Amino acid sequence: MSLTALQKGKGRALPDEEVEEPPSEDVALVLDSESSEESDSDSDLESSASDSEEEITQEFLNSLLEKARRNAQEKSSASRSQAGGEEDVMHLLDETNPEEPPLPPLDPGDLPAPYLILDDDASKAGPSKIRDPEVEQVEKTTPAAPAPPPEVTKAKKALKKEKKAEKAKTAGAAWYDLPAPAEADLPRLYREVEALRLRNQLDPKRFYRKEAGEGRGIKGLPKHFAIGTIIPTNTPFGTASADNLSRAQRKRTLVDELVDDAESKSYAKKKFKELQTVRGAKGRGTLAQKKAMRRPKW
Repeated sequence: MSLTALQKGKGRALPDEEVEEPPSEDVALVLDSESSEESDSDSDLESSASDSEEEITQEFLNSLLEKARRNAQEKSSASRSQAGGEEDVMHLLDETNPEEPPLPPLDPGDLPAPYLILDDDASKAGPSKIRDPEVEQVEKTTPAAPAPPPEVTKAKKALKKEKKAEKAKTAGAAWYDLPAPAEADLPRLYREVEALRLRNQLDPKRFYRKEAGEGRGIKGLPKHFAIGTIIPTNTPFGTASADNLSRAQRKRTLVDELVDDAESKSYAKKKFKELQTVRGAKGRGTLAQKKAMRRPKW
């Protein structure tokens, strides 16, 4: 066998590819005999299969099923031995006493309320009630219904406690049934009441008596009071008058109306300047003036 070098100057060599020689006559005869035997065996198998298909019985099927069970048991035991002690239990159904596995629970849990509610009566067509989530949301945000009437006893007379609570809600008919405002509205109403208490600072020609709760904050508010708006009077042509302000002249709060008044604004400005001069005479930058006044003139 001759050797050929792969690359120039290197000593590596590989044998040449051997030339395949054609098979001899003896080998060809052996191959022909083997092929003929295989074809005969295939034909025999087909004939036996056709015969077996014709002769399949219940005993033959039972033997196959038993064989499959034995194979499955052997595989499970082999897998348990390989897993190192972890046992996998396999339950096979028995033909004599088949036990079907339990069905999974079909309870989806809590579901949202449907939009359409159908009636149980099948004779009525269409839904009996249609649910609107937006309307339900608005109903939730709206305030609660008014309080029910006071409880009564068996003799149909209101209880003493309920009578007292109803009486405390208003100031009585002698005071035009002034209501007692809710605690949530007190911070908003306090600013309006405080502006009314300071009205003597805006009008120098009027004197108002000091109230008992003045200077005590929200706790000094009266129990029953109300702040209203003057109802406009009807004029011949719908024009504004001294008692009837136009819509542009109206303000949202009492404080805004007082600040917008020109006369009260000028008086407030004048009083502010007076207070600033009094405070400035005693405040910062007056020490040099005081020392100069204390010096003797000689």
